[in-house]
Amino acid sequence: MFERKSFANHYEGAMEPFKIIGNVYYVGTFPASSHLIDTGDGLILIDTGYADTLFLLINSIYKLGFNPYDIKYIIHTHWHGDHTEATAPLVHLTGAKTFIGKKDAEKLKRYFEADVLLEEGDVVELGNTKIEVVETPGHTEGTISLFFETEENGKVYKVGTFGGAGANTLAKGKFDYDNCREDYRKSLCKLREKKVDVFLGNHVWNNDTETKGKILLAGGENKFIDSKIWFDFLDFCEKRLDEVIKKD
Repeated sequence: MFERKSFANHYEGAMEPFKIIGNVYYVGTFPASSHLIDTGDGLILIDTGYADTLFLLINSIYKLGFNPYDIKYIIHTHWHGDHTEATAPLVHLTGAKTFIGKKDAEKLKRYFEADVLLEEGDVVELGNTKIEVVETPGHTEGTISLFFETEENGKVYKVGTFGGAGANTLAKGKFDYDNCREDYRKSLCKLREKKVDVFLGNHVWNNDTETKGKILLAGGENKFIDSKIWFDFLDFCEKRLDEVIKKD
C-alpha cells in the first residue's frame, strides 16, 4: 500500500519518536513498528522489534520523556522475530510482563516464553487503558489485533491495529499453518466490523507512519485521525490475498 525500504542493518531505519494521539506514541523503527501507551499507572509496549534495534527503542522512550523501567506490560501481535526479538533483553532490564496470542505461544518459545496467553475477548487493563483482544489468524495462527480508546482535547478516539497483515506467509511453501488463507479472509471480515478512528500500523508501510509522523513533528495536522484508512487498508489486504492465490 505504501513504499517499503530495505536496509543493510535494521538500525539504519531509525525514526524519530513522536506522540500519535492522546496517550499513544510511536517508538519503533522503519523495519519494525513499536507503540507505547502511557496508562498513568505504567507503560504498555506493543511489539519490541528486532534485537539489534533494542537500543533505538530504549532511546526513543527516553527521548519522549518516559522511563523504560516503567514498562509494565509488553503485548505482542504475533510471534515473528521482527515483533519479538528484543523482548527477552528488555524484560531482563525492566521485569515487564509479556503477552502473546495463545496459538502463537509454542513458536514464540524460540525467543522467550510469554507470561500471559491471550484469547478472543480478553481485555488487558492497566491504569486508564483497556485493550480488547481480537483473534485474527492468517499471517500466523495466533495473530491478535488490539483495540482501545484514547482521549485528546476532550474527545475520545477509537484506536485499532491489524496484528498481522503480512501476505508473505500466505504464499504456497511459506504457510505458517494449514488453512491460513481461509482464516486470513475471515479475519478481514471480522475486522471490518470494528470502528477505528486511529489506525496503528503493524508496520510503518501499513498506514504511512513515517510521513504522518514527520508532519506531526513539524507541528502539522494529525493525519492519523482518519476512519477511512482502516477500511481502505483491509480492502487492500483482501485484494493482495486474491493476487497471491491467483499467482499460485
